[in-house]
Amino acid sequence: MEHIRTPKVENVRLLDRSSGQRKASVGTLYLSATHTIFVENNPETRKETWVLHSMVSSVERPPTIPVGSQLILHCKDFRVFQILIPQERDCLDVHTSLVRLSRPEKYSELYCLSFNPNVNKVEREESWNFIDLMADFKRMGVPNNLWVATVANSEYRVCDTYPSQLFVPKSATSSIIVGSSRFRSRGRFPALSYFHQDTLAAVCRCSQPLSGFSGRCQEDEMMLQVVMKSNPGSDYIYVVDTRPKLNAMANRAAGKGYENEDHYTNIKLQFIGIENIHVMRSSQQKIIDVGEMRSPSMTDFLYGLENSGWLKHIKAILDAGLFIARAVADEGVSVLVHCSDGWDRTAQACSVASILLDPYYRTIKGLMALIERDWVSFGHKFSHRYSHLDGDPKEVSPVIDQFLECVWQLSEQFPCAFEFNECFLIAIHTHIYSCQYGTFLGNCQKERRDMRLHERSHSVWPQLWKDRAEYTNPLYKDELSQSQGVLRPNTTPYCFKMWKGLYNHMEKSTPPRQSSADFLSAVREESHQLEEELTNHQERIAALTGKPTTWEKIKVPRRRTSHLCPLTQTQSAAPHRTKDTPSPLILGQSANQKTRNQPANQKTQTKDPDLALLLGPHTQLKSTNPDDLSTCRDRSGVANLSSRSSSGGDDGKDLDSDEAVFTNA
Repeated sequence: MEHIRTPKVENVRLLDRSSGQRKASVGTLYLSATHTIFVENNPETRKETWVLHSMVSSVERPPTIPVGSQLILHCKDFRVFQILIPQERDCLDVHTSLVRLSRPEKYSELYCLSFNPNVNKVEREESWNFIDLMADFKRMGVPNNLWVATVANSEYRVCDTYPSQLFVPKSATSSIIVGSSRFRSRGRFPALSYFHQDTLAAVCRCSQPLSGFSGRCQEDEMMLQVVMKSNPGSDYIYVVDTRPKLNAMANRAAGKGYENEDHYTNIKLQFIGIENIHVMRSSQQKIIDVGEMRSPSMTDFLYGLENSGWLKHIKAILDAGLFIARAVADEGVSVLVHCSDGWDRTAQACSVASILLDPYYRTIKGLMALIERDWVSFGHKFSHRYSHLDGDPKEVSPVIDQFLECVWQLSEQFPCAFEFNECFLIAIHTHIYSCQYGTFLGNCQKERRDMRLHERSHSVWPQLWKDRAEYTNPLYKDELSQSQGVLRPNTTPYCFKMWKGLYNHMEKSTPPRQSSADFLSAVREESHQLEEELTNHQERIAALTGKPTTWEKIKVPRRRTSHLCPLTQTQSAAPHRTKDTPSPLILGQSANQKTRNQPANQKTQTKDPDLALLLGPHTQLKSTNPDDLSTCRDRSGVANLSSRSSSGGDDGKDLDSDEAVFTNA
């Protein structure tokens, strides 16, 4: 509170650009230790807008205009708030306060550490046990006669940025592990990330070797040899260096570099070409600028998108994951992945490969476990990369943002393969930056232990799990072919899209049409309600008559509309049940009577048979028609839903600029 100069300012005007607001709201602005709060003066709504100080990326102070002084708040989740304060002195005080509050200098100033940890103590302790990484390794079949747990890094003695519990090849002795660690940058020696039970191939991760121009290490060479021997089906391993080869060669001048294939027998070195954190930081700023365009021309939009290079970087990360997945699943070859220090590009490549290889990581809880393993546990620098504390701006980079976008791009190609929807990915992105929970604080497991985060904060995963109904993808079916086995995405350029749901908040002046996913969710919810009502009626009838009631299922044939799967028709014309549409569940003789009274050509037709298909298990279609959706399975979802617009149509143009709103206020 000592950083707040003016805790309350009245007659403030707020414009929330990210919500498509067209007219500024008038109200009172409050500054607390953790939030900026705006409360409307309108007594009917009294709408409140809360912005966490830790979510504020920058605070701009444009030149003063005749009606007052302005502030523009840019948030880390790409929301933008424009504030107009009548008095320049108040504006200066608010600006100074917000700049300091949004740049905490120590962890104790963060939101998740600002409350009494003894409140809900049991809930807090349980939250940290929600994700069990050892259980996930056990699900993979580890430990086994090839891979075992090692105590070499207990108390973080060998590598202080690695977790204390690690799996290594069974034949890797402590001397080999320690020697390899000394030859690897930051001591990050090869350790198991993912084990594929079918092929016995593994994905391991480490950092670059300290090879320089001619250096070598016998223990490190032996370590790669035992990694290769832990896979009995292959006589070599891939070493995937995720950096551009030119960058890796430049590091040799600093005594680092990459593996020399003359020294390491039975390895195949593969460079991928993912750029460094500085290139990614600049690229994301350009894509944010594209997202903040107000009604851009097609030329401006396409030029901005191309100039950012963002989708090119996303493609490079997906290509890295795809190479690893093919090596493990198709060739049965183990892969060792590294970049420079093994905590940025390495985490991206390993986690994308796990998504492609294992259907479990495409579920809500599976993605939580994946992020906990490859990002939190293996020492990704959350506090530095996402500016949790005031520090070096050159350390900031959107590394995990890119991973989340890779998952989103995959979900667009395979809409039936993921249990979660876009909102789940955006929620994770928000919590990474918000510091509302302790999960993403600190740069490694040891640092979190030293801060006693398990005693002072909560984990985010139980809360996301509690809200999973909001994050469930209605198209997901775990028995569909998309949801099983290895995903093989198409990474040609035309398959990539700009993630409008994350980056573009400016074009929302008109309410979007209902998306296909929202419509399916509504239909599913309605189906569940109807099933409950029918069950209740069945029980009441049985109680009155003393006889069980049987329900007749009506088969609804498909109508031929085109050579495409009929789901295409439902995307453009979200159907609704009308009073003339027969219910797919009809009771007893009354159902037959109603059917007999219909014309012959309408005996088993609904006004929209696509809707009947979506109404759940009570409507069963057994058709040999090649246009039948049931014969298309989930492929129709890939073809049609991947090209849907998130807004359902062209957004209306906002003719009122922000400047005009403030000038006329």
